[in-house]
Amino acid sequence: MEFDIRLMRAFADGSFQRAFGEGSCLWRFYAWSPSAVSLGRNQNPAEIDRERCRAEGVDVVVRPTGGRAVFHADELTYSFFATTTLPNEVIYQMVHETIARALSRVGVEAEFCRSQPDFRARYASAESIPCFTASARYELQIDGRKIVGSAQRRNGNVILQHGSLPLSDRHRQISRYIASGSSELLDQIDADMARKTASLDEFSSACYADLVPQIITEAGASIAEGARILTPGEIERLDGFQQSL
Repeated sequence: MEFDIRLMRAFADGSFQRAFGEGSCLWRFYAWSPSAVSLGRNQNPAEIDRERCRAEGVDVVVRPTGGRAVFHADELTYSFFATTTLPNEVIYQMVHETIARALSRVGVEAEFCRSQPDFRARYASAESIPCFTASARYELQIDGRKIVGSAQRRNGNVILQHGSLPLSDRHRQISRYIASGSSELLDQIDADMARKTASLDEFSSACYADLVPQIITEAGASIAEGARILTPGEIERLDGFQQSL
């Protein structure tokens, strides 16, 4: 998550574009070791049981974007960065279209969520602590169950969008790390996670190593010169990158 913040600042100060060309955008892919609970930047940290997380070797981090808690275990996490005047909703749709085409390449047909919930009202309820139990417009679903959860942050013309694609059902264990929840509340969260969320292993034997190249291929298909794969070392050499935080 700190690396994502540094990358966003590298786009904002122009160092990424100077190094890799004006109009460049960037996809980043990563996974988690150890597992972690991430909180939305405006979420109350008291909603997560930090002592239990510490006892079970689970990190707790705060995302640079909003939304609610996510348990990151077996998943593909992506980040997308660009400098653009396009509206946030357009970027949201474009990024998810790319991921949907990649999923189709491994035999998984996902579709857009077409409705938009009232998140302000939802966030006022205790059962809204996990992020995956509500889908925003243009998020990806299979049979009405969310399979990709994403969020955005914009700084001027620089946009960061990142999200999670669960590879197994371990993301549903979020209720283990919710603080001071009644048994009834935790049971309701477990039921919501089972009913409203999906994972890749339900539909395909593809794994992280299979899916990332497909996303790269689909992302590069819309660029005349194709996609270039960068190493973390190349990015870390950007002007001021190590001093961004």
